[in-house]
Amino acid sequence: MTTEGSSTKPRKRTPGDTNIQGWGFDLHPQVSFISGGLIILFILLTLIFNEQAEGAFKAIQNLIADATGWFFVLVTNIYLGVVIILAFSKFGKIRIGGEEAKPEFSNFAWYAMLFSAGMGAGLLFWGIAEPISHLQVPPLGSEAGTAAAAEEAMGIIYLHWGFHGWGIYTLVGLSLAFFAFNRGLPLTIRSVFYPLLGEKIYEWPGNLIDILAVVATLFGLATSLGFGAQQVNAGLNFLVGLPDNVVVQVILIAIITSFATLSVVAGLDGGVRRLSELNIYLAIAFFTFMLLIGPTLFILDFFVQSLGYYIGIFPTLSFWTEAFEGTNWQNGWTIFYWAWWIAWSPFVGIFIARVSKGRTVREFVLGVLFLPSFLSFIWMSCFGGSALSLALNDIGNLPEAVQNNMATGLFVMLQQFPLTSLSSLIGLVLVITFFVTSSDSGSLVVDNLTSGGKLDSPVPQRVFWAVMEGVVAAVLLLGGGLSALQTAATITGLPFAIVLLIMCFSLRQGLTEDWAELEAKQLRVMDSRGNKEAVN
Repeated sequence: MTTEGSSTKPRKRTPGDTNIQGWGFDLHPQVSFISGGLIILFILLTLIFNEQAEGAFKAIQNLIADATGWFFVLVTNIYLGVVIILAFSKFGKIRIGGEEAKPEFSNFAWYAMLFSAGMGAGLLFWGIAEPISHLQVPPLGSEAGTAAAAEEAMGIIYLHWGFHGWGIYTLVGLSLAFFAFNRGLPLTIRSVFYPLLGEKIYEWPGNLIDILAVVATLFGLATSLGFGAQQVNAGLNFLVGLPDNVVVQVILIAIITSFATLSVVAGLDGGVRRLSELNIYLAIAFFTFMLLIGPTLFILDFFVQSLGYYIGIFPTLSFWTEAFEGTNWQNGWTIFYWAWWIAWSPFVGIFIARVSKGRTVREFVLGVLFLPSFLSFIWMSCFGGSALSLALNDIGNLPEAVQNNMATGLFVMLQQFPLTSLSSLIGLVLVITFFVTSSDSGSLVVDNLTSGGKLDSPVPQRVFWAVMEGVVAAVLLLGGGLSALQTAATITGLPFAIVLLIMCFSLRQGLTEDWAELEAKQLRVMDSRGNKEAVN
């Protein structure tokens, strides 16, 4: 047995060995009841004080972003730097699960699950809305509505959807995978801190970490589901004239959450993997369709040029905090994004860890950090580039449509090209399938956290957390719409940003110990061979 605070290999414990079981549930009592109670309290307060909720959400969002914006900007750069350094250091050779471990999924299935779980409907919601918004309000000083503003807009959207965000996922996923598969600890956030806390990860410090993870995950997912519901509603309004309002969006959340629940019941391999692969095929088809019917040559030119712009301004954008501008543009954009990515990181990190056994640290980082980022750049160039081309040429009045309702951006843009009904239907289906995969993947992860690290908990428990995600998303929409969604992500992202900062030190400590063991093993093998040769 290890001593308190020791960083050597932990004592083996069965995940969920202190759980409460019964009525179709298998719960870690402290984590489940406290996190569930906090979420239910939030739901009740928002519903009771519904009229005051919107103003309160906006005030809280501005307060946190104004006071801690610099911190979010700094730590996202630290997370990215840490995973890149680890990948290209000696630790990059360490294999997740041990030297003999083999990947459980093919490369294509692995990439499909990474992309579907990590991005979701966000690419479709913000792929049009964000570049058009930045074109109209360029934060770096370009003249609004010009080619320079369009280039600036795409550089910013690369920042928000590229290496920094995926660096957060990479850090959490790698940490969880290493401590779960190389150290035999439960697949929960608390396990990452074993080098620092020792056996206390099973006591109140570990419980507190997992409670923060559950709350962050629920609200991060609810934010995405809220955006998805708004866009599905906008698509149905465009296609069949369905009213576009909060009541309809709440109904849509209920319907799509039911589909996610069916996928959760089917499990990781039966439901989540198949839906993720379907997402990728649909996304490839939709992308190809847009590339062919859109301004193809402009898209290709714009991709190359905007990528060069992003690389050239990368250091400036990465550390920019509006220190001299005296504005608060970042509050609703960069700071919200970093908090949102961080809030999503327990969910995506645990999910990535579950499907990444058998990869080396270097393979893991290259796969999780670079490939999804590059695919995001290509996607944003195609859809965002097409939207910017229309706006710059005064076609379709897209800026006014986005200003009135961001969720309509995709469908207003598609209206300017041939086969509008078909492309809008494909886009709508893709939003829904991304919506479902995010919800079902997140439900499995929350279930994992609240069951003490068990990977196969009872079906009623999975259903409960899938329903809770939908309820929180619906309440946020009722309590303030877009501002409520952004505030929820920011509030939960702040404390977890500190957790991730400590995680950097803990992961390096664990990898250092593993590397020392590998070197000692190699020396023993060499000594053994030398002795045999001497005898012979």
